[in-house]
Amino acid sequence: MKERIYVCHTFYHAYVSCLKELALPREKQGKATLVLSTMSNNFGNLKERAEKSGLFEAVYMFDEKEASFFPQLEKYHKDRGNIVINMLARIVYTKLLGKLQQPYVPVDFKEYKDIYVFCDSDPIGYYLSYKKIPYHAVEDGLNCIQYYDTARYDNRGHFEFKAWMSSKNLIFIQNGYGKYCLDMEINDLSVVPYPCDKYIEVPRAALVDRLTEADKDILIHMFIENMDELQKKLDCGARNKVLVLSEPLCDMDTRKQIFSDIIEEYGVIDGEKAQILIKPHPRDILDYTKEFSQHIVLDGKFPMEILNFIPNLKVRRAVSVLTVPKGIQFAEEILFLGEDFMDRYEEPSLHRQNEQI
Repeated sequence: MKERIYVCHTFYHAYVSCLKELALPREKQGKATLVLSTMSNNFGNLKERAEKSGLFEAVYMFDEKEASFFPQLEKYHKDRGNIVINMLARIVYTKLLGKLQQPYVPVDFKEYKDIYVFCDSDPIGYYLSYKKIPYHAVEDGLNCIQYYDTARYDNRGHFEFKAWMSSKNLIFIQNGYGKYCLDMEINDLSVVPYPCDKYIEVPRAALVDRLTEADKDILIHMFIENMDELQKKLDCGARNKVLVLSEPLCDMDTRKQIFSDIIEEYGVIDGEKAQILIKPHPRDILDYTKEFSQHIVLDGKFPMEILNFIPNLKVRRAVSVLTVPKGIQFAEEILFLGEDFMDRYEEPSLHRQNEQI
């Protein structure tokens, strides 16, 4: 039987998978499989670089399909105004979505001792439950459940009843509530507003702190395609630098306004305009090079945490809206703008999900 497999939907997921592998004894490293789902992310040529990293025995692309890809599922989404009838439809939907993924799954998961899944809310969670394959869930982003408990938000109304049904594998609920989810790794249990019996704390800072210089070099070369180009952009010579982390927020026009406002409000230090560095989110398709041509735009296809490992990189300020920036180590000041800031740009209910549970 093979050792471990990681199912990733973002660059950050792949990064955390690497951290988990590098935390193992040397003799156990290089025996895992990495699966990159293309459902919501373009990984570029990360597969090739991951294969060369020495951290993984095999790397596969997974053409995971959203529910909307299958027209036969649409009829099960209708609200029939009765929880019993709705749950009967959901039972059929749960099994059928899992079954329909089968032709696209690139590996036999039953061959692995340990399966780690980021975002088991995606169809992979339904597939593993349909096949009755136990797995470990992993928190999608750093402390993301603190701000958005998707399991409870997606199942508002009669949650305890729905959770019981999920525990019997009648329906599926993500983040530790599925029958075949063994446990879910959480960065910090103290900030989780709604505990779950399957949550276990695995602090990501501890995984980072134990990295050697050789480990960091592996990560840099795996995630950064053109280090010379990136270094040239970072070595801009400005005394004050402000890093702005983009996010796929709102519609394009509103998104452009959001980051224009951020630069206007937070791009001045000690009365002087700072050099602005923009790090696009990997799933943000706004053309920042075109829209913010007066600033330095970095490559978007790597997790921001990799910047921690760039020698001598320092910025005076790092600014994010909803992405939790606690992992940034190279900034003197970190600003997390949060939901109050987003209230300016969209209906609060669209981003204050936990308040609606």
